[in-house]
Amino acid sequence: MSHLNILRTYALSDPAKIPSAVLFSNKSTSLTIYDAFPKSIFHFLVLPRMAKEDTTSDLTSLKTVLMGDKAYAKKIISALAGDAKILGDEIEGEMLKRYGFKWDIWTGFHAVPSMKHLHLHVLSTDLCSGRMKLKKHYNSFHPKLGFFLDIDAVLTWFDAEPSYFEGVSKLEAKAYEAILKEDLVCWSCNTTMKNMPTLKAHLQGEWNRQAKLGRKADKGS
Repeated sequence: MSHLNILRTYALSDPAKIPSAVLFSNKSTSLTIYDAFPKSIFHFLVLPRMAKEDTTSDLTSLKTVLMGDKAYAKKIISALAGDAKILGDEIEGEMLKRYGFKWDIWTGFHAVPSMKHLHLHVLSTDLCSGRMKLKKHYNSFHPKLGFFLDIDAVLTWFDAEPSYFEGVSKLEAKAYEAILKEDLVCWSCNTTMKNMPTLKAHLQGEWNRQAKLGRKADKGS
């Protein structure tokens, strides 16, 4: 099975036939799966389901969805946002159960995705994972660089001036891919790091301190 098309395969599948190691949950219009290469302690993908006979909508990527019918695009993205909110509540419950405190969650799209079929990333903000290996991995989720598009920000595009929507929805790959080569900068404290091992150690230290403070606050409440 092609890695590039695996999400499309899941979107067309009967959820009962998707391995439990892959599928976290399913709804009538979406699937939530575990990210196969998680970049944080918690990292999921929410993707719209498709009927096998559905050939009218192009759900290849955020770009193709935005290029289609605007009302349909807003409906699809709004539905994903709603399902992601429910997922976020579940993640927070698991954070408390496993770690004794909860921390923030990011929800958004990659401007230039590496796999076909629209998918929404929902991940905890620690970015502490053995799968976080390369500069492009980190910069693709950095919340301030622009490659990672927060879903609430994307939803505001639909109410903006038509000319703005037309421009921002083009998602030109060349411009966004340049972001992946930018310097490694801690998203939280804005400190520039010399390499990935240094950054990863820094992020782990940041999360350890956050965990200590979070557990202390929880005990004092």
